[in-house]
Amino acid sequence: MRVLLVEDDQSVADGLLDGLSSSTFDTFHATSGAAALTAVKEFDPEIVLLDLGLPDMDGTDVCRTIRLSSNVPIIVVSARDEEIDRVVALEIGADDYIVKPFGMRELVARIRAVARRTISAEQEVLPAAERVFGPLTIDTRTQRITLDGEVIHLTAKEFGLLEYLSTDPGAVFKRSDILHDVWDTNWYGTSKTLDAHIAAIRKKLGNPHWIESVRGVGFRFEQQV
Repeated sequence: MRVLLVEDDQSVADGLLDGLSSSTFDTFHATSGAAALTAVKEFDPEIVLLDLGLPDMDGTDVCRTIRLSSNVPIIVVSARDEEIDRVVALEIGADDYIVKPFGMRELVARIRAVARRTISAEQEVLPAAERVFGPLTIDTRTQRITLDGEVIHLTAKEFGLLEYLSTDPGAVFKRSDILHDVWDTNWYGTSKTLDAHIAAIRKKLGNPHWIESVRGVGFRFEQQV
């Protein structure tokens, strides 16, 4: 299991890294909030151990930022033992909170427990028909779009178009293929209809970069953070 440790105190980090490695975890160490955010993208951890007292930003801000684009489990490891600190951390997206000092056995047990809960939740709660792209969720079963938790009302054809493009994020779809697959197998109308629907979707999502135009070819869906 890949574990990202975010801890600026090197003496504390050394002990934790040794203990985690002994427990067969693949570890990566970040000493600042900025380094942690970069590591989440590049190291792709399966668990984040996050200290709150970082030199460049508060750990709660790191937690909030991670949650904008990732569901990776976060366990706060902090010397702050006030109830309000635990409550705030859990409310902004942390999955667990452990107060320093603590034993390595307890930490390892908490990591494994959070990992089990996360896997179980993904298997039992999230339906296969639901696609999540950062703040945007496309539910093909209910044909509902939500952005930052708010429902976005699309027409049936707008939903079909967005759903079609999101099947392969980053891939370029040709205009002819989109019209053929989303409209009708025998569509011979003008492609201006497609442009109008793309414009409507962009306006409703509030960001034109969700669907990017590729000159002379067609369109592609791009996830936004």
